[in-house]
Formats: sequence, structure tokens, C-alpha cells
Amino acid sequence: MPPPADIVKVAIEWPGANAQLIEMDQKRPLSSIVREVCDGWSLSGSEQFALRYADGPQLYITEQSRGDIKNGTILRLAISPARAARQLLERIQSHSIDARLEALKELAKLSADPTFAAEYINMEGIGTLARLVESGTHFGEMLAFTLTAFLELMDHGIVSWDLISISFIKQIAGYVNQPMVDVSILQRSLAILESMVLNSHSLYHRVAQEITVGQLIGHLSNQEIQTYAIALINALFLKAPEDRRQEMASTLAQKHLRSIILNHVIRGNRPIKAEMAHQLYVLQVLTFNLLEERMMTKMDPNDQAQRDIIFELRRIAFDGESDPTGTEKRKATYTKDYKMLGFTNHVNPAMDFTQTPPGMLALDNMLYLAKVHQDTYIRIVLENSSREDKHECPFGRCAIELTRTLCEILQVGELPNEGCNDYHPMFFTHDRAWEEFFCVCIQLLNKTWKEMRATSEDFNKVMQVVREQITRALAMKPSSIDQLKNKLRGLNYSEILRLRQSERMSQDDLHSPPIIELRERILPEILELIKQQRLNRLCEGSCFRKLGNRRRQEKFWFCRLSLNHKVLHYGDLDESPQGEVPFELLSDKIPVSDIKSVLTGKDCPHMKEKSALKQNKEVLELAFSVLYDPDETLNFVAPNKYEYCIWTDGLCALLGREMGSDLTRSDLDTLISMEMKLRLLDLENITIPEAPPPVPKEPSSYNFTYNYS
Repeated sequence: MPPPADIVKVAIEWPGANAQLIEMDQKRPLSSIVREVCDGWSLSGSEQFALRYADGPQLYITEQSRGDIKNGTILRLAISPARAARQLLERIQSHSIDARLEALKELAKLSADPTFAAEYINMEGIGTLARLVESGTHFGEMLAFTLTAFLELMDHGIVSWDLISISFIKQIAGYVNQPMVDVSILQRSLAILESMVLNSHSLYHRVAQEITVGQLIGHLSNQEIQTYAIALINALFLKAPEDRRQEMASTLAQKHLRSIILNHVIRGNRPIKAEMAHQLYVLQVLTFNLLEERMMTKMDPNDQAQRDIIFELRRIAFDGESDPTGTEKRKATYTKDYKMLGFTNHVNPAMDFTQTPPGMLALDNMLYLAKVHQDTYIRIVLENSSREDKHECPFGRCAIELTRTLCEILQVGELPNEGCNDYHPMFFTHDRAWEEFFCVCIQLLNKTWKEMRATSEDFNKVMQVVREQITRALAMKPSSIDQLKNKLRGLNYSEILRLRQSERMSQDDLHSPPIIELRERILPEILELIKQQRLNRLCEGSCFRKLGNRRRQEKFWFCRLSLNHKVLHYGDLDESPQGEVPFELLSDKIPVSDIKSVLTGKDCPHMKEKSALKQNKEVLELAFSVLYDPDETLNFVAPNKYEYCIWTDGLCALLGREMGSDLTRSDLDTLISMEMKLRLLDLENITIPEAPPPVPKEPSSYNFTYNYS
């Protein structure tokens, strides 16, 4: 008979003794089990001991976490968290330098354990570490371990960051500002300052007083600390009051942040890791969000300074024509010119900019084009204003709608998404990247309008095509504005039609009767093929990042399915792996037979727990959980949509349930289409023998015609 569900068989180690193999009754109090284990080795004072995992992070086992213990787990008897915290606290204050160093090294490792952290913090341990830092007497390894332990302890969220003293902030800022500081100390100092800024409004102001953007930019040439420096810049940018953000952006521009990132990070000699890609994405979003104020500002038709901008657009376009004398003549001429400029309201074009978005941002874009790319501007306006065949492209109306479209594509005004790495290198190649992007796209719009031979009635159709051209080009990740132009050149209207037709035909073909019949015949084997692919990917495994308060920590864990498809193995990693992780390094496991279901999105426990993530659509769409006996969950946040589909499909296949992700539907259509084309190709290549001579007296008993088009 199988053992009861509440019994797990484990091995327990103790230094210098043979391991004990016991059957742990999960219904018994943990203290009773520890007492029994201590008795087995004749150890007194069982209340001074506790159980920890022998592998992986070696976390303490509590009544709350004991449900994670599986059959075959190796545990270790260790001194209790309270006793360990007390001993370390005493050793840290020892007069012996070596003893203090060893204690801090052990503390840095143990501080990641929430059970130990709670005990250590209750003994005022964080205050002790803060005083060691404030004293300024610790350097090198000792200081690095001190800062690591402090950061780990604060990351548990037990103590408020607001309790940090000004002298501590000054000391940490001093390490960042010093020219020659050990890399490990710099990394931890930058991470601490980032956490201060993100977790406390009052500390933001204190950190901003101690740290200058110029000092942070100076660290970007060091590849070991680039990510930490950009993360702190982003944190300061994100938490800055609205009236300070433009000022900060100007400072960053003056310090050439963009070109430094381009040369030392994007075009550096190292591949960009996921965390750096995320920070570049955040910086891109925060930079574009500076446009939100203008995007949401309506034009005041009575504001002479704003109206002068429209006059300037007219002057640049029609400069060769002298202003007529007389108010009525001038008014009539202006009305005619505004119509030629493509404004909807010919009498008072200021009214065209009263809708938000895009508000005044559209006018800013038009003025930039007119002044910086004057020849292009004049050419677009004049070649359309001189047409009399109703195919003229209304520049003003198009520029306003294009600005709105670009704001939607780049999500101007929205906060960065946790876990998103979608940055565009080309936006780091020009100081006025947004405006240059607009200038390229308005030329594209004018070109597409002519290719479509559009009239004003086709305006919305043209904008749909242009949106598709831009989004397809951006998806190719052009590395510069010039490369964007080349990508768009290849996505002319004819190519968009071809792509649409190809995609539509692949859909239409699947609905003809012969294809439906063939599809139904080969569907089971294709589904089995996809299922095996998903399970093979699960056997290879994937790396997942742990979401916490501090992204700089870069904590990872790996999960993979056993080759016999019976066990899910998982465990923590110190860094993102290159390739497969051996099963031996994954200390935890879940029998597939124990899995009850797979939860996704908002149904996942970790999405309900993390209020900050509940509103984050990006993370919500990548979250899934494995629910297993006894009512435990293994929580995931996939690195991208592809991995999410692979894992949710694979887990469903493992449980004998339907695979229903978008990826499966796409793969299904693609593979079925390929298989059907191959089979139809085989039919076409068959040599049909000549028919025998007809027999007039014996009419054909059937007449079969197969027509595939």
C-alpha cells in the first residue's frame, strides 16, 4: 500500500553522524519531530534546534512551509533561527577581525531566509549593521558582506525604509561618489539607494540631494555596474515630482546619457541581458512619458504665441508669396493657405489642436519637421496643395492623426511594465528621436497615400495601413533611424497587401470542404506532435526570475520535467544559466501525479498577493501556477509570452487536458497547412495511368470530380 498522504520519507543529516532516515508525519508538531531527531543523536535542548533544507538556499522549515517537503528530501538539523541570530549578532561585534568577517559572511547568506531574518531583525540586528556602515571603519570584503546582509534583510519588508538615518544615506552615497571603490561594494550601494528611492518618498529627496546624475553616468563605462547605475537613474526619474522631470531630462541630455548608453551598453562588447534590457525599456518609457504633458494640452485659440506657430508653418510653406495688403484679402489668403496645409478648420486651424491626445504635441512635431527638415516639409505641402484630382494628402490632418497613432503605439503616458524588455535601440541613436521618428513616419504616410491613390474618404484606411507598416517595422528592431527607413521602404502598400493576402489565404484555405476533411483526418497526429514538442521543451526546462522588491538582486530559479514525465524538478540558482541545468542541482520536486490543476492570470495566488502586480497587465498575462497536493502551489512568471504558452500547454498536456494557448492554435494551423500542402504536392506528382478504352454499352457507375482551388 502507498504511504498515507501526510507521511513523507526524508533523510536528516548532522555533522559527524550517520543520517537518520525517518517517516515525517506532517500532522505532528514540528517541535515534536525535532525533539525525536535530537534524541536519536543524544542531543539535549531540542528547543535550540531546527530543521533546514540541506540543498539549495537551505531555508529553515517552519509550520507554514513544511508542506513543501517531498519524499526523498534531504534535511539538516541546525541551530534554531533565534539561536543563530543571537550568535551571529555577538560574533559581529567581536574584537577579532577574522571572527567578524566570518560572521558577516554567514549573515549575508542567512539573511535571505525569511524565518532567520525575522529573528535577527527582532534583535535590532539591522541597527547594528547600519552602525557598522556609519562608522566608516569597514572596507573590502567585510563591507561588501555587511551591505549584502543589510539589503537582504530590508528586502523582506519587515522594517520600513523610512527609519534609515541620514548619516547612513550619506555613507552609502559616499561609496557611489568615490572614484576608486570595489565593484561589489558599488553594486550593493547602488542597489540600496535604488530601494530607498522606490520604497520611500522622503528618502527620495534625501538621496537626490546626495547623488548627482553626473556621478551615476560616470559609472556606465564599467560593465559590472552599468545595470545598477541605470536602475538608480530610472528610480530617481520615476519618483521625481513632475516639475523636476523635465529639468532632470535636460541634465541627462547635457551629460550625454543617451550617447554613453549607446556606445557603452547597446553597442558594447557584451550581449545585453534581460535585466539590462528591462532598464533600457524603462528609460525609454520614462523619456517618452515626458511628452505626455504636451500630448494632453489643448491649444488655446486665443493664445497669440500658440497661433504664431501656425503662422510660422504657413510662412515656411508659402514664403515666396508676399502678404497681401488689407485685412479681408489677408484673411481670404490665410484661409486658402490653411486649406492647402491640410487643416480641417480652414478659418481657424487652432481648433484642430483642441482634441487630446495628441493636443499640442502634434503642432510641436509639425514645427520640428518644418524647421529641421524644411525641404521635406515644403515638398509634402506643395505637391499635395497643387493637385486638383481629389487625391491630395491633407498634411495637417495627417500629422495630427499620425501623432495620436505614434503615441498609442509607443504607449506614451503609461507606466513601465514589470518584466517587459521591449526597448528599441534606434531611440538611443538620436537626441531628438521622437521627432525624427515622426518625420520618417509622416513621409511614409504621404508615400502610402499616393500608392493607395487615396482620397479624403479613404483617410481611415490609409491610417490603418500606416499603423501596420510602423508596427511591423518596429517589430524588426531597427538599430537606427536609417535602418527604420529601409525597413519601411520594404513595407510599401503592395507588400502590406501581399502579407495580408497571404495571411488571409492561409485562413481561407482551411475552410474549403476538402481541406476541412483532410484537416480532421490529420488533426490527431498533429496535436500529438505539438504535445510531444511541448513536453520535450519542459524536459529541457526553463529559467524563471523571482519577482521581488529589488530587481537588482537577479534571483533565478529553474524548473524542468523529468525524462519519464513523472516528476517536476525545480530549484534556486545564483545566476541565469547557459543551457540545461542538471537534475542534481534542482533540490525540489513535485510528482506529476500530485498536480491537481494549472491556474493562470488573476487566478494565481501570487497575483492576488502582490497588489502592485495586480494592475500590471503584462505580468498578469505571464503568470501561471501549478496547484498540487496538499493544496500547495508552485508559482511562475514566464519571461515572455512564448515561454508562457510552452509551459501552460505542456502542463495541460501532462495532465491530459486540452492545450488552448494562442501559440498552440498558431502552431496547429501552421503544421496542418504544411502537412496538407505536402500531401497535395504528393498527389500532384502522381503519374495517372491512361484510362482504358471506353465501353459504350457499359456506362460509368459513378462520376467523381475532385476540384481543389
